[in-house]
Amino acid sequence: MQSSPVIIPAIDLKDGKCVRLKQGRMEDDTVFSNDPVAMASRWVKEGARRLHLVDLNGAFDGIPVHKSVVTDIAKEHPTLPIQLGGGIRNLKTIEHYLEAGLTYIIIGTKAVEEPEFVEQACKEFEGNIIVGIDAKDGMVATHGWANVTDTKATELAKRFADAGVSSIVYTDIARDGMMQGVNVEQTINLAKEGGIPVIASGGVTDMKDIKLLKPYGEYLEGIITGRAIYEGTLDLGSAQALLDK
Repeated sequence: MQSSPVIIPAIDLKDGKCVRLKQGRMEDDTVFSNDPVAMASRWVKEGARRLHLVDLNGAFDGIPVHKSVVTDIAKEHPTLPIQLGGGIRNLKTIEHYLEAGLTYIIIGTKAVEEPEFVEQACKEFEGNIIVGIDAKDGMVATHGWANVTDTKATELAKRFADAGVSSIVYTDIARDGMMQGVNVEQTINLAKEGGIPVIASGGVTDMKDIKLLKPYGEYLEGIITGRAIYEGTLDLGSAQALLDK
C-alpha cells in the first residue's frame, strides 16, 4: 500500500454523461459534463493519481452500458490506475475491462448475493479486484442502493479478508452526494474489522474531511470525491498535498 492515501475523482456515467446523484437516486442527478473523457483529463491535469468510474446505468440494469466511454478514458490515460464499478456480474465483463486498460474492477451487488464470485474473480484476476460495499446505517445496500439488506457491512468485509481482494470501496449512502461530511467512524471501523485497506467514499465535502481522515492513513488506500471537486468546495491538488505531508 502506498505511503499516503490518494484522492480519487469520481466520474459517474449516466446516459453517456458525467453526473452526480444524491443518495444514489437516478432521478436526482446533476449533469456536470457531456464529455466524460474530457472530464477525466481535467482531473488528471489537476493531479489525480487514480480515477473512479461508475456505470450508473450498468449498476441498475445489471449489465455494462458505458463500455465505449470507459475504454476511451482508459486509452487516453494508459498509465493511470483506473477503477470501475457498476454492472459487473460475470468474469467475461471483468476480463473485457482489464483488457481495455483498466486496473481495478469493483464488484458490488454480486459480492453480497454471491460471495463465491468474488473469490473466483480474485483467483482469475489476482490483484485487480475491489469489493464495493455500500451501506446505510451500517447495513449493506445493493442494486444501485435500491435495496437495503440485513447484512452488516463489517461482516461482509470480513467474509473477503482472505480472498485476495485489493481493497474495499466503502460508501455511506446516506451521505453520498449530500455534502454532509464523511462518516469517519464507520469507514475506519470497517478497515480495522475487515483487515482490508479501505477507499473512503460518500460525503467528502471539503478540506475538513481530508483532515479528519488523514490520521487514519494506514487504513486508507484512497478517498473518493465527486460533487465536492465538481462544485469547487474541495481542491484536488490541495487535498492531495495535505495527505502527502
